[in-house]
Amino acid sequence: MNSVARRYRSLPIRSRLALLVAAAVAFAVAAVSVTCWFIVQGKLYDQVNNDLEKMLGRGVGPDGVVVCASPPQKNDNDEFQPRNGYVQLVRQDGTTCVPRYSEGTVKVTGSDKAVIKAANLRTGTYRNGTDEEGNPVRVLTVYKGIDAVTSQPAALMVATSLKGTQSTLNELALILLLVSGVGVLGAGAAGLAVARAGLRPVDKLTEAVEHVARTEDLGIRIPVDDDAEDEVARLSRSFNSMTSSLASSRDLQQQLIADAGHELRTPLTSLRTNIELLTRSEETGRPLPEADRKALLASVKAQVTELASLIGDLQELSRSEGQRGERVQVVSLEDTVEAALRRARLRGPELTIDASLEPWYTRAEPAALERAVVNILDNAVKFSPEGGTIEVRLDGGVLTVRDHGPGIPAEELPHVFDRFWRSPSARALPGSGLGLSIVARTIEQSGGQVTLDHADGGGTVATVRLPGAPTPPPETPERQDPRTP
Repeated sequence: MNSVARRYRSLPIRSRLALLVAAAVAFAVAAVSVTCWFIVQGKLYDQVNNDLEKMLGRGVGPDGVVVCASPPQKNDNDEFQPRNGYVQLVRQDGTTCVPRYSEGTVKVTGSDKAVIKAANLRTGTYRNGTDEEGNPVRVLTVYKGIDAVTSQPAALMVATSLKGTQSTLNELALILLLVSGVGVLGAGAAGLAVARAGLRPVDKLTEAVEHVARTEDLGIRIPVDDDAEDEVARLSRSFNSMTSSLASSRDLQQQLIADAGHELRTPLTSLRTNIELLTRSEETGRPLPEADRKALLASVKAQVTELASLIGDLQELSRSEGQRGERVQVVSLEDTVEAALRRARLRGPELTIDASLEPWYTRAEPAALERAVVNILDNAVKFSPEGGTIEVRLDGGVLTVRDHGPGIPAEELPHVFDRFWRSPSARALPGSGLGLSIVARTIEQSGGQVTLDHADGGGTVATVRLPGAPTPPPETPERQDPRTP
């Protein structure tokens, strides 16, 4: 059984479907054929039984007894003489009386004697039996009363040949068997054809997957009818969506690697140059002037800081959605902005930051949301003139940060959230070009929106909109043990 199951599982899906269809049709045809055969058998036997009941009146003489010694005389009741049938009288001791007009003798069984013993004039028994030559017959045995010759209880047995009936049933069985076989074969062929037609999209999907595995070509697409809504169409659409997402992810990954390599090259080159100057000065024994040495060390420190910031930004961008989802919780946007403002004031002590904050709760990752707000404030601090003012407002889940700097040219606004993009006028300023990209990703993952636009009167205004969340319940202080002093 296990080997058969393993062999079945090793077959292709279309072959298994064809086998299942053929098996289902075979079961249905077999059930219908057997039912039909038994119904026809019952109808034929009912007809034979009716014929036997008609023979009861023809199996006796005018006086109601079986004439065994000689054939009956021709008289007006000649039409009641048996034709093509068996007639005999069976007595209680098992002896029989067979008239000459009977076709032969029917073998007596225990059921016939049971009819005599029951002595019931109203009931009779039907059974299948054989004559003395072994030919099949249908027998009806009916109690007739006391035999006038032997004074024993006796029963009348009438029978008719079953050769025609059995021949008809055998022919019917053969026809049903042939029809069933043809039906099963046709069902198997039809099931195979239907399976091939139905699984053709699956074959195309398999070929596409094998092509992707072999060539890593994610540009392949499976044609799908727009009106199709079956499982195969849904699977094909899901495959196309998956390959599109993978192709986009790979392109973004390659772009990120290329941009990161480009951005890393500049600080690494500067670091290498400065370190080589310091090393050469130590090796040649000609120390650099103290002012130049301090400038080189300050430059090295600034480049290392820039590299650390760039690597941190890259790590933030490379985090998966699943890693983020584990840290999402309801946070107070007001507290997050206040924490970011404290850091911004340290980075721009000469600036005036005017803040007006209203309570607002949202669902986000606390650290990532604070980093995003810090990046927006850093951008405002970086471009604000010395002694300028930065206006920060939080009202109804909308955070606005406005500076009074030079602003962003209109042609550059569509690119401000791209990775590693930096305005030509800001390339001399520190930064990796990833700050606003991190802001956009964090806000979008939190279900919000962020925009940068020109401010009335000059400068730039950053607008962040975040959906609200239920206010968390206040933390209850732990109950103190009354036994504690």
